[in-house]
Amino acid sequence: MRLLGAAAAALGRGPLPGVPAVLGRQRKQVNWKAHCWCSSGVIPNEKIRNIGISAHIDSGKTTLTERVLFYTGRIAQMHEVKGKDGVGAVMDSMELERQRGITIQSAATYTMWRDVNINIIDTPGHVDFTIEVERALRVLDGAILVLCAVGGVQCQTMTVNRQMKRYNVPFLTFINKLDRMGSNPARALQQMRSKLNHNAAFVQIPIGLEGNFQGIVDLIEERAIYFDGDFGQCLRDLLSLLVCFLSQIVRYGEIPAELRAAAADHRQELIECVANSDEQLGEMFLEEKVPSVCDLKLAIRRATLNRSFTPVFLGSALKNKGVQPLLDAVLEYLPNPSEVQNYAIFNQDDSKEKTKILMNSTRDNSHPFVGLAFKLEDVEEVYAGDICALFGIDCASGDTFTKKDNSGLSMESIHVPDPVISVAMRPSNKNDQDKFSKGIGRFTREDPTFKVHFDPESKETIVSGMGELHLEIYAQRMEREYGCPCITGKPKVAFRETITAPVPFEFTHKRQSGGAGQFGKVIGVLEPLDPEDYTKLEFVDATFGTNIPKQFVPAVEKGFLDACEKGPLSGHKLSGLRFVLQDGAHHMVDSNEISFIRAGEGALKQALANTNVCILEPIMSVEVVAPNEFQGPVIAGINRRHGVIKGQDGIEDYFILYADVPLNDMFGYSTELRSCTEGKGEYTMEYCRYQPCLPSIQEDLTNKYLEATGQLPVKKGKAKN
Repeated sequence: MRLLGAAAAALGRGPLPGVPAVLGRQRKQVNWKAHCWCSSGVIPNEKIRNIGISAHIDSGKTTLTERVLFYTGRIAQMHEVKGKDGVGAVMDSMELERQRGITIQSAATYTMWRDVNINIIDTPGHVDFTIEVERALRVLDGAILVLCAVGGVQCQTMTVNRQMKRYNVPFLTFINKLDRMGSNPARALQQMRSKLNHNAAFVQIPIGLEGNFQGIVDLIEERAIYFDGDFGQCLRDLLSLLVCFLSQIVRYGEIPAELRAAAADHRQELIECVANSDEQLGEMFLEEKVPSVCDLKLAIRRATLNRSFTPVFLGSALKNKGVQPLLDAVLEYLPNPSEVQNYAIFNQDDSKEKTKILMNSTRDNSHPFVGLAFKLEDVEEVYAGDICALFGIDCASGDTFTKKDNSGLSMESIHVPDPVISVAMRPSNKNDQDKFSKGIGRFTREDPTFKVHFDPESKETIVSGMGELHLEIYAQRMEREYGCPCITGKPKVAFRETITAPVPFEFTHKRQSGGAGQFGKVIGVLEPLDPEDYTKLEFVDATFGTNIPKQFVPAVEKGFLDACEKGPLSGHKLSGLRFVLQDGAHHMVDSNEISFIRAGEGALKQALANTNVCILEPIMSVEVVAPNEFQGPVIAGINRRHGVIKGQDGIEDYFILYADVPLNDMFGYSTELRSCTEGKGEYTMEYCRYQPCLPSIQEDLTNKYLEATGQLPVKKGKAKN
């Protein structure tokens, strides 16, 4: 199960109304309250699916969700993302989402398909809003990974894949946009195998591509599936087996003659891939037995739940093709809440060790309540496996709700990436300070990647996030939702400082001012961490005996961590360090906790003064897509920004450039790229790693910091920041 009792989870950003469902050519009113998604013990776990839809930006996630809701009768009309009718997709409820045509917040809803209750969360594809995907996957049982048939596996696809692996979420893959010029599902499948290392295979192949895309061939059932009419108004063959799904006719037929050989080859490949990951089917394969349809489906389900096989489905959400078979696959291959193991952490006051407790998925009140708050946004009761909304609850994303007698339990936390960019933000009108504080307080509670602190030197409020777009959206939301227009300063990159070689330290903190004084001595070594751990700080207690009593060791660690908040070169945080405490001394009377806090701080400063300190900068993985005729200007632009080109790829008349570029050099790149490609180029980027910056950048940052703190005279023509 994903949740014991209820997840304190907001389903959407506003309830979806009960709407008429269209069955064939007759309209029938459906009472959605009779199909309550948050069941009161009536619907068993086997009749519940909690799924998410995740992908790279512009892969068609929201459009796919819109079709799912329409064909299951949840909504009466379909609208397009950033549509011409000005309505927009139902899942994009925020005005900013409708204007920009992107998903900013994960939106949740529910529907029914073949008497199974499906809770769906549509997540953003932009890397700036990756926390929305992170916390959605934390509470979901399964997922649909959407790929663009033209773009294939892109950089955010790889991020989502890592997140699914982190939370052990089984998933199906849906290759979308087969109607687009240049679509190549075989290439996308090959990239899944090479870039994502998945044991993946088609369970469907397309009947035609691009403008000729007519339907799909089901390799398991060995039949063709056609989707007649834009919304099913026309019937091509009344003698065929007809199944009507809310105004669209799904017609089953024989596999076209020209595709029978390809279908047989792909079906054999499917059986081989599943046999490699499922023991039962593997035995049948070795015995040269032909598996039945039921055998193959059960084997695919077992392998999918074990994450050892990924079934790949095809379609075009925009052209209303392939959605219903995908819904059938969600029911057949993705787990119900009782098939997923969830653990709570038992926090004992007298022990640092945390014990994991397996949660029970029984849908009754025989077990204590434990639920995870993963999103902040009218039900009477909920049970294990449900996702529900709570109103009027004061909590933050990641909080755990339990019964009073079970307060020692907490759900496993959500992975939160560190912010990579900061800007100064203030209300344009001084009288709006209360509105500004209220908005900031709400945003920080609902988004763990949005951080705020007050800089005492510049007397400014500094907000930090995952990218320029991330912070720009919050500035616009502040104006729209709180009536508080904001002024933002120049973006500030989250630089870090570290050392280049190990350095020993021996520091004594001693102070005597009448009566009991302060005394603490620490001896050890300060070491740099490996490059992949440049964002971490480690403290190692290697002491023996009682020279430093064990109760004072945490004080030394606190002093070390406190002193890492500001580095000596540029004032940025220190990271990538390991503080190894080897020995020391204490005084029976004068030693106390504050003495060893000061000793830890002094030891770090002493070590930094005796070694070389360098500044680290965040490096971004950048993926640029542009027409071939602009290849030269694009490469020149990346080189100007100190980028390192990692590789190139090509699709039809477009090329894809992969490069690692310092974040500090990426500001304003979107404008430059549009300018040099006549508006035809686009790019995406995500955080990759930290690495030492160029000597010229380090010198510039150091001089600016010294000027700002008055340690260096300000050069003429420059105003002191």
